[in-house]
Amino acid sequence: MTAPRLEIDLKKIQDNARVLVARLADRGIGVTGVTKASLGSPEIAGALLRAGVSGLGDSRIENIEAMRLAGVSAPMTLIRSPMLSQVDRVVENAHVSFNTELDVVSKLSSAASKARRTHGIVLMVELGDLREGIMPGDLEKTVRETLRFPNIVLKGIGANLACRSGVCPDSKNMAELSALADSIDATFGPMLEIVSGGNSASLNWALGGASTGRINDLRLGEAYLLGREPLHRQPIDGLHTDAITLFAEVIESKVKPSQPWGEIAQTAFGEAPPTGDRGHISQTILAIGNQDADPSGLGAPSGMEILGASSDHLVLDSGKCQTPVGAEIGFQLNYSALVRAMTSPFVAKVVKAQA
Repeated sequence: MTAPRLEIDLKKIQDNARVLVARLADRGIGVTGVTKASLGSPEIAGALLRAGVSGLGDSRIENIEAMRLAGVSAPMTLIRSPMLSQVDRVVENAHVSFNTELDVVSKLSSAASKARRTHGIVLMVELGDLREGIMPGDLEKTVRETLRFPNIVLKGIGANLACRSGVCPDSKNMAELSALADSIDATFGPMLEIVSGGNSASLNWALGGASTGRINDLRLGEAYLLGREPLHRQPIDGLHTDAITLFAEVIESKVKPSQPWGEIAQTAFGEAPPTGDRGHISQTILAIGNQDADPSGLGAPSGMEILGASSDHLVLDSGKCQTPVGAEIGFQLNYSALVRAMTSPFVAKVVKAQA
């Protein structure tokens, strides 16, 4: 079989999504299944829809277009602010988009008017992570201006945390988002259908027993793909953590010194050279590298250790045994490694089983 490759177990992904949908439903929260890490895979989108997600979300309009071409007809949300150069495509293919800039909303309005359709808007609010978001004090003014645009429907408000700065979703910032929703409805009349409380990092808060207030949507990707919560990367009880595995092929297997020799400068990626002399080791090289995955996000099998990587080579200490050339080694992935491997054209994507 082709290597390197990602083996994707659709049944495990669907099981993970179904568990999350059920647990959050008990808390009054629906799930938007995020497909960006899978590059808008129609197979994964189908598994999510069968698991009961309320709609699909992606940060790239190209992925949404690919799902549309594959016949996926579910409600879709662009969960990154649209580029001005893509507003026509956004209006044509996405029911809703997340926004923070009135200039973008204005262009979406023009595109929707030209297409003779309406387009939904969720206004994103800054709650401390310092990625995208309207400052809370500016939200009422932004809502007022948004409501003036023809062919634009304000669907809700949302927030994103734990991405750029690692700020944890908690009772305080989620209560602030709920209070902002209440304030908007009190000022402009009941209108907010969606109050989106973040991504997979919000699961600990959402399932922790505190009041969920107005929050009625979470955008989940990493949790159903990897079975872990993003704040501390701990497994989520009852979820599969091995739904996706990366396989790479051995292209060299030799006993070598563990320390380089000669004058030492930077590595190809500007990293510090290896330190710590462990004598001679069984060194294994696999045909995969930084161009294909994030080596720091790969989990080697027990008894093996990742020593380093270049663009196209991953170097392991294979422990007590030499791994023969041509053998394959499987790795678990974190989110960073998964996203890069999914994006690489040199990594095959193999769906193992239909859900």
